[in-house]
Amino acid sequence: MKTMNRVFKYAFWKLKGTKVYALVGKSGTGKSFRSKLVAQKYHIDMIIDDGLLIRGDRIIAGKSAKREDNVLSAVRTAVFDDQDHQKEVQEALAKETYHKVLIIGTSEKMVYKIAARLNLPQPEKLFRIEDIATKEQIDTAMRIRYSEGKHVIPVPSIEITRNYPQIVYDSMRVFLKKNRGMPFKRRNVSFEKTIVRPEFSKYSKVTVSEAALTQMVAHCLDEFDNQIKVKRVQVQVKAEGYALTVKLRVPMQHQISTTLGELQEYIADSLEKYGSIFVASVNIEIEEWG
Repeated sequence: MKTMNRVFKYAFWKLKGTKVYALVGKSGTGKSFRSKLVAQKYHIDMIIDDGLLIRGDRIIAGKSAKREDNVLSAVRTAVFDDQDHQKEVQEALAKETYHKVLIIGTSEKMVYKIAARLNLPQPEKLFRIEDIATKEQIDTAMRIRYSEGKHVIPVPSIEITRNYPQIVYDSMRVFLKKNRGMPFKRRNVSFEKTIVRPEFSKYSKVTVSEAALTQMVAHCLDEFDNQIKVKRVQVQVKAEGYALTVKLRVPMQHQISTTLGELQEYIADSLEKYGSIFVASVNIEIEEWG
């Protein structure tokens, strides 16, 4: 039955001519800011970013993960965990006329999950932030994120203040000139972005207990693979951030659908993005059971 459903969905989207793209990169590297460049180059109609469905300069549907006041609810919003949230965006997509959608996420696993939850086809082309931004631009974006807790939503501030006035920090019109070095800057473009400071990132330094971190990691991993259970998270505070040792319990014979390196990166990205917790390293220990 599942195979038939997948075939039916594939045929439906093929007939409709809908293509899905993905933009992936670590937290704070400027994905939301540069999503407009990808959309303009590939004539993409819709952007899905942190729980929002965006078309041009308008928010069509959804709710922003950046309005949440804690890491757990922010993660759930970003990946459309709530069924009412899913349904709202699914219905909005059904009403709109479009051919291309761009999903933004911190990992391939995340964008695939979002596509599935919104009944969209899986991304057929994946961009990495390193493909469209220089190392200097990425470093600048990360410095601003981690020193000041600022995030970007790629629509004008008037769109944000209607629903979330408390998180708006500033707005900026961006002008990008021709640059032979980067493939997405073939002509001058401009757009407005809104700079926000969510509740979960208003403090530059956060002290978090091992119990709280265990709960956060457990929730993130439940989204990643619900067969993996967190036994304990041990924390060592260093100058560059938290060094975590994550002890996991995995059922015998269960195949984790990714490498340990990708799992480490997923945990670090989730904590940094939604909890402003600066992770220096993640060490994973696995214990089999069952």
